[in-house]
Amino acid sequence: MALVLHSTPNKNVFKTLIVAEYSGVQVDLAPNFQMGVSNKTPEFLKINPIGKIPVLQTPDGAIFESNAIARYVTRLKADNPLYGSSSIEYGHIEQWIDFATLEIDANIAKWLYPRMGYAVYLPPAEEAAIASLKRALVALSTHLASNTFLVGHAVTLADIILTCNLYMGFSNVMTKSFTSEFPHVERYFWTMVNQPNFKKILGEVKQAVSVVPIQSTKKAPQPKEAKASKPKDEPKKEAPKAKEVDVEEEEAPKPKAKNPLDLLPPSPMVLDDWKRLYSNTKSNFREVAIKGFWDMYDPEGYSLWFCDYKYNDENMVSFVTMNKVGGFLQRMDLTRKYAFGKMLVIGAEPPFKVKGLWLFRGPEIPKFVLDECYDMELYEWTKVDISDPAQKERVSQMIEDQEPFEGEPLLDAKCFK
Repeated sequence: MALVLHSTPNKNVFKTLIVAEYSGVQVDLAPNFQMGVSNKTPEFLKINPIGKIPVLQTPDGAIFESNAIARYVTRLKADNPLYGSSSIEYGHIEQWIDFATLEIDANIAKWLYPRMGYAVYLPPAEEAAIASLKRALVALSTHLASNTFLVGHAVTLADIILTCNLYMGFSNVMTKSFTSEFPHVERYFWTMVNQPNFKKILGEVKQAVSVVPIQSTKKAPQPKEAKASKPKDEPKKEAPKAKEVDVEEEEAPKPKAKNPLDLLPPSPMVLDDWKRLYSNTKSNFREVAIKGFWDMYDPEGYSLWFCDYKYNDENMVSFVTMNKVGGFLQRMDLTRKYAFGKMLVIGAEPPFKVKGLWLFRGPEIPKFVLDECYDMELYEWTKVDISDPAQKERVSQMIEDQEPFEGEPLLDAKCFK
């Protein structure tokens, strides 16, 4: 008897089908399965009394729950590498399967399903689900910053289950603006879905360009209309009007709030002029751009800082290291108006070194950057002393992407401008 999956195609079915591809096991989808019809028959209810999908029929009986089905198919191949090569890897695989289910899948479902009309839509519940999902993605991104896969150096069952769970989010609610906060998760997801065995099942994956709209839009305005009608029935009451004025008075100053850096004394150095010079200089860079920088530089209005990554011994994979730097620059976008930066990935072989140079408005690193960009604490920061000719020359070399830099080749150089 062949292995037959009773279900419509969905991310829970994809888990098992991808496992089957890796394991060389044949699993077929039941023909002509109709949700709401096939799963209500007496025959189906015998193999899963609550009528949920998917269900796998095997020669020895039926199995329901998607993770259990995926585990079963994985174990059909002796010493399947999808389960790791040691007891500790097995434990870590199970750990990430639970994480993928309880922290990722559950919160994506709480965000998506009410919008699709499968549950009551409650804005506070959605906000809580998104906050929990972001917390999980931060933890996941931190792990993936130094790991290509969840466990070990190859695809495991944990990667298959997590990717299928993320697939539902990426396809429906996790837009680019949402996922860009988690660059290592982005890199991991697109790496996984483009693996041949994944692509055979998932096809061409496209990220949602907008969040799935709420299906039941008519119910939401009704309470608001009811509330709005009360002041019309009681025009003599002035309290609501007073409250409206108070709100306007409280909200009015917010758009006018200025960044403390905007309140600094004017500087003769115009940051945009330097960025334009840097971008437009195509030849004689040292004579034109570097000389221009030092002619413009205002040590009273700006400060220069070297940064060195604290954990270079973890930078064993080149593209992971470069993605790590790219993610840092994305999260520094909040300071684009007030900063210029160069980040260098150095070395021909791992571990790779990450070093940087930053120009900030003001005499210190801006406090809002330290507070809001968590990457800052991953680096050692040293203020440049431009009275030291060696430090001044080092600044010039980093702006210029001089190679070799400090005796080593450059793997990558990224500019923030």
